[in-house]
Amino acid sequence: MALRGKTLFITGASRGIGLAIALRAAKDGANIAVAAKTTSPHPKLEGTIHSAAEAIEKAGGKALAVECDIRNGEDVKRAVDATAAKFGGIDICVNNASAIYLGPIEDTDIKRLDLMFAVNARGTYLVSQACLPHLKRAANPHILTMSPPLEMHAAWFSTRVAYSIAKYGMSICVLGLSGELAKDGIAVNALWPRTTIATAAVKNVIGEKLISMSRKPEILADAAHLAFRQPAKSFTGNFLIDDTFLYTKGGVTDFDQYRLDSSVPLAPDFFVPVNDKPPPGVQIARLAELA
Repeated sequence: MALRGKTLFITGASRGIGLAIALRAAKDGANIAVAAKTTSPHPKLEGTIHSAAEAIEKAGGKALAVECDIRNGEDVKRAVDATAAKFGGIDICVNNASAIYLGPIEDTDIKRLDLMFAVNARGTYLVSQACLPHLKRAANPHILTMSPPLEMHAAWFSTRVAYSIAKYGMSICVLGLSGELAKDGIAVNALWPRTTIATAAVKNVIGEKLISMSRKPEILADAAHLAFRQPAKSFTGNFLIDDTFLYTKGGVTDFDQYRLDSSVPLAPDFFVPVNDKPPPGVQIARLAELA
């Protein structure tokens, strides 16, 4: 029950990875602000801020459903202020919300480009900035951003330049803020999956086939929960890969529990450093197997 009474502000928590992180914290009795745009059911996307809040309450936590478009600075401030007013502060900021479009430069119009830049990099900056006054007063404050390690290889950027820049912008926020906020004892870390995760983004953007080759969002929820339990003053500036972190820091050895289908190989995610080897027994598909 390490997070009992702690308050988490999670962007994009109405579904997918954000909701999984919220539900894991709720089991400890945490307070969670579900900061997202979806207030009514979407034809292609499951979940709203209200259904997420209901699930959090059922899991044992306390929830605040707050409509928030993180591209809008006033929205962000209002959502953060409402969270602090309801729960008495904010202990953990999770920058989970992200926009994705995977396409070459010829196919990426300005609207898509601006959306990814505004949600991913700019949104992460705005939310972190708004939470900062409350984090400075917290006992063990953390900022956790769902973004990749900063490894500069053309292969990560080629054919998806706009998305890669937007995601790496989130990671640059992590790198810079970890140094800037060290004096305040605020941990700033990034978390990224080794494999694709079974979310609406994978299904709608990358492809239906990869769903069975993906892991459940719960692997990131468990990794995030482990990160939040680390001492903020010393555990900062890390770019964590989910299974490596769970194995080395949490002692987890059973990774089959996170698989959707153990009969097919796991699909690798973008941006995982080539020298970051998976834990023992974890097999990742070769690119040829994804064709």
